[in-house]
Amino acid sequence: MTMARMLTATLSVVVAALTPASAQEFYANKTITMIIGSNPGGGYDLYARALVRHYARHIPGEPNIVVQHMPGAGSVNLANHLYTRAPKDGLTIGMIFPGVVVGPLFDERMEARFKPTEFVYLGSANNSTRVCATYVTSKTRTFADALARETVMGGDAPGGSLFDYLQFLRREVGAQFKIVRGYRGSVDILLSMERQEIEGICGLDWSSLRTQRPQWVTDKRMHVILQTGLDDHAGLSSEGVPNIWKFVKDAESRSVLELILGQQVFGRPFLLPPGVPAERVAVLRRAFDDTVADKAFLGDAEKMGLEVTPASGARVQDLVERMYSSPPNIVKRAREALQP
Repeated sequence: MTMARMLTATLSVVVAALTPASAQEFYANKTITMIIGSNPGGGYDLYARALVRHYARHIPGEPNIVVQHMPGAGSVNLANHLYTRAPKDGLTIGMIFPGVVVGPLFDERMEARFKPTEFVYLGSANNSTRVCATYVTSKTRTFADALARETVMGGDAPGGSLFDYLQFLRREVGAQFKIVRGYRGSVDILLSMERQEIEGICGLDWSSLRTQRPQWVTDKRMHVILQTGLDDHAGLSSEGVPNIWKFVKDAESRSVLELILGQQVFGRPFLLPPGVPAERVAVLRRAFDDTVADKAFLGDAEKMGLEVTPASGARVQDLVERMYSSPPNIVKRAREALQP
């Protein structure tokens, strides 16, 4: 062996000794904490738990995964935690409302201590279609009714979709919604509808509504009056549920609503704090993509009534960056449409 080859071999051994364990080895015997920014029992909880049951199998080393909840302020509390306090080691994953990702874009008063473009997105489990629905006893049975009569609707906090969608439908489309705000989430609003304390809900993912209240679908105990999404939902359209675009009359309004509704592409976003090492990001993103294509996961999701139309981490990352580069006049009008 030549002297050059001996030096090269020696350097290789030294570098190998100094290099930390690869991301492929890092997760062995580790525990990942999955934190959900909502209360137990809702749609986000269901999606996260379905993912967790299969995710570890696709991560080299098969780490343990534990689930925690950090509700509050429409999951802003969790976003602040991930950005400012959570370890940046790839062992903490968050699932927040998509409204929080776009929140600082739309509301300058939002108590956000994070920059959404700096989070690392692993992907989204669903490109969601959100709906407005009223209980069977409501006199509002179509969206045309909602344009003509006052309808009492339950909402959460500004920044949460269950409030924000009611608000922009009032301001940009003309719905006569009276918002009763302060509900903790969809579970409480749906219960209040059953008690006939309020008439309906908006901004809830169709898959979540079907999962939380399947008997409402089978027994026709609700009126689904509107679907919102960049594209039509085939099943809802076949039932005659109109998309929001039927009620949008001018190009600028459409641009405003496309900016607001763009968040539905990442309807169930999973993300990491900024600064996680790139090799660990790559491992977790690849595992996410493999999980949402896993037949066992898809089978579980189907049994639970969860729609899975995933978006990759790279696609979500790009979309968030493009939304934050939108023209100022469109952003201004979107902000006005969502102001409480």
